[in-house]
Amino acid sequence: MGRPQIGKDKQDALEEKMESLGIHERDIVEKFIRSSGKGGQKVNKTATCVYLKHIPTGIEVKCQEERYQSINRYLARKILADKVEAIIQGKESEEQQRIAKIRRQKRRRSKKAKLKMLEEKKKQSQKKKDRSFRPSPEDLER
Repeated sequence: MGRPQIGKDKQDALEEKMESLGIHERDIVEKFIRSSGKGGQKVNKTATCVYLKHIPTGIEVKCQEERYQSINRYLARKILADKVEAIIQGKESEEQQRIAKIRRQKRRRSKKAKLKMLEEKKKQSQKKKDRSFRPSPEDLER
């Protein structure tokens, strides 16, 4: 079994994103560190953990999610690009939108909205009751 690689289309998409955000390879300090944790002997003997520092922004990223250095390099650059994008775009970043959506979903309903929802539920349950006709024993005797 060969070493897993990141697809060319994914790499190109990441390079394009980094280019649009103004992240250049010359601005990144890259170091390889020995990983720790799961992975056994393979992880303990090789430097699969990738450390990136973007000099202009000072953002540091460390990635040791996978057993393979090539995949970790890709993932670290992706995380770095997402962090720079979050700083540049502020609230409009994808991560911020996701967090805001979850926050809205967890927020308590207003009293008016809750009453409206309960009223709709009552209507729906009545519809279901009306659909299921079960004759009473008195109706069967006739």
